[in-house]
Amino acid sequence: MKPFGKKSLAMMLLSCMMLITAACGTSSGGQASGEDTANAAASASGGSSPVKVVWWHSMSGDVGKAAQQLVDEFNASHKDIVVQAEYQGTYDESQNKLKASLGSDSGPSLIQVYEIGSRFMIDTKAITPVQQFIDADQFDISSLEPNILNYYKFDNKLYSMPFNTSNPILYYNKDAFKAAGLDPEKPPATYAEVAEAAKKLTKQGQAGGSFAIYGWFMEQLLANQGAELLNNGNGRTSMATASQLNSDAAVKTLDWWKQMVDDKSLLNLGRKTDDTSKAFAAGQIAMTLDSTASLRSIVKAAGNKFEVGTAFLPKPDAATKGGVIVGGASNWILNNRPEAEQKAAWEFIKFLAEPKSQAEWHINTGYFPITTKAYDEQNVKDNMKQYPQFQTAVDQLHQTEPSLATQGAVMGVFPEARQLTETAIEEVLNNKKTSKQALDDAAKEITSKIEEYNKTVVH
Repeated sequence: MKPFGKKSLAMMLLSCMMLITAACGTSSGGQASGEDTANAAASASGGSSPVKVVWWHSMSGDVGKAAQQLVDEFNASHKDIVVQAEYQGTYDESQNKLKASLGSDSGPSLIQVYEIGSRFMIDTKAITPVQQFIDADQFDISSLEPNILNYYKFDNKLYSMPFNTSNPILYYNKDAFKAAGLDPEKPPATYAEVAEAAKKLTKQGQAGGSFAIYGWFMEQLLANQGAELLNNGNGRTSMATASQLNSDAAVKTLDWWKQMVDDKSLLNLGRKTDDTSKAFAAGQIAMTLDSTASLRSIVKAAGNKFEVGTAFLPKPDAATKGGVIVGGASNWILNNRPEAEQKAAWEFIKFLAEPKSQAEWHINTGYFPITTKAYDEQNVKDNMKQYPQFQTAVDQLHQTEPSLATQGAVMGVFPEARQLTETAIEEVLNNKKTSKQALDDAAKEITSKIEEYNKTVVH
């Protein structure tokens, strides 16, 4: 196993990560009493000590409970391994804790990292690619969703295993559509159609819609029109050296967003999707963008007040080719742990990828199953009948055309880049800068950060 620690890398680790709001991140939660579990497992295995796997994760609330349920099921069926799940705060907080632990034995065996942390994780050289275990085990990944694996593949190999996956969709109020004379079964699919519908839906006490100022949405809207966020094939063909946030596609997208705000058919409710989803549930807005992982909570919040419709993410025009990028997180195995511990972590990863586990995870959380075989499970079929809106999310994932744009951008300073994108959107919506000026400024600053990062990474 390769030891960690080079001066330049240490400098990178200290300087590159910023604490910002993370995609799909969470803010509170608990952790398992792992020592008690380990003792119980040792007792059950006749006194021999099981291999302990410490799993750092960022799942709280009901999602955290669903994660712990899977851990408990694994521990009950594997007497020679005990997984100790430890909540570490948001994705950013967890990754900063990992950064602080590198070079010591205080870190985890396994860590859940959000998708935009992938480049950073590879560059630490502190992980064992899961591809090594896949090859050694001849583990069959043919049933895993290709468009999910597509994101996490680098140089045609998997460094981590996808776990919780989502993408954004358009949510709309079907009752409001009927009242406005719009066909509730034909949601808007293009920028122009969204703008037209928003105007018709705007009336006393209700705006046509609201999109949270979220960098993830801008990334997705660009991928949905085949536009790459970074140079060098979105950082996939070689390390990215420049941001393309100021592309014509991005400027047109932000102009479209700003025009609806100026028309007062789209409210600017700030950066939090919690605020837009609450406004949607209250009937204050008739359309919004949100993660597929929020579907259950959005449908439940609407209750009997109105019927929730779902649609693909809009494109500039119907002929535009593109699709969505997967969001969420994957699990990474640390290479400074003993070989037996790494193998035990791999056993847990395999368990999480099983159709039964993914079916349970999907139903309890709303995240996509990472394996297509989960859709054959009866509980998933029953859940789809209860929440037919989720079919939109599945169809959108499956209809996404693989490309460097939809594979997703990779850079070591992605959290900072996303924050700078949000600042640019904010400046435009608040009439401080034009779309072109704000995106030019943001792209320049992101490029500067990429250049600084690249100097610290030894390849």
